[in-house]
Amino acid sequence: MTKAEKVNDILGTLDHYYPEPPIPLHHKDAYTLLVSVLLSAQCTDERVNKTTPTLFKQADNPYDMVKLSVEEIREIIKPCGLSPMKSKGIHGLSQILIDKYNGEVPNTFEGLEELPAVGHKTASVVMTQWFGVPAFPVDTHIHRLAYRWGLTNGKSVEQTEKDLKRLIPESKWNKAHLQIIYYGREYCPARGHHWQECPICAKYLRKDLRD
Repeated sequence: MTKAEKVNDILGTLDHYYPEPPIPLHHKDAYTLLVSVLLSAQCTDERVNKTTPTLFKQADNPYDMVKLSVEEIREIIKPCGLSPMKSKGIHGLSQILIDKYNGEVPNTFEGLEELPAVGHKTASVVMTQWFGVPAFPVDTHIHRLAYRWGLTNGKSVEQTEKDLKRLIPESKWNKAHLQIIYYGREYCPARGHHWQECPICAKYLRKDLRD
């Protein structure tokens, strides 16, 4: 089997289980998505979705957010972890959006990645999920699955992103990114994973990871 045939088979499996994967973080516009993605670093989407209603009730736009102090933001977002860094980032990026972008979220990777606490992965999620620009955000979960399935030998998420972009057609990047996230949660978890029962690992798990 060629690498292309293997990738097509994996994509077909993902399409079977998750034909229309929803965006996991609740949001109403680019700003609320950006803040939600920032909060999701080292935190579950479920926890973020429980926390953001309280935050967005007080401030769902940069103008209202800067009226809150960093400490007030920090208190609200504490359940998401890393609250000192995230609260400074949210307050700081909100001020920059007002000063530089008339309160709008920039629709370029460069503009997003210049914002405090916004890295390439966060920028990629906003670009693909809100602006519809082809991107392939790779977090530690997608990195782990791509390695398990032999789609990358990358020692870093950066290398995994390059490999997945090369192997998967650009038109499928946005959807495949979400499909892999959902598939990993349900069928291919980090711990307690029985690879023989996983529809993809049963075929494609790397030989060095088999029991």
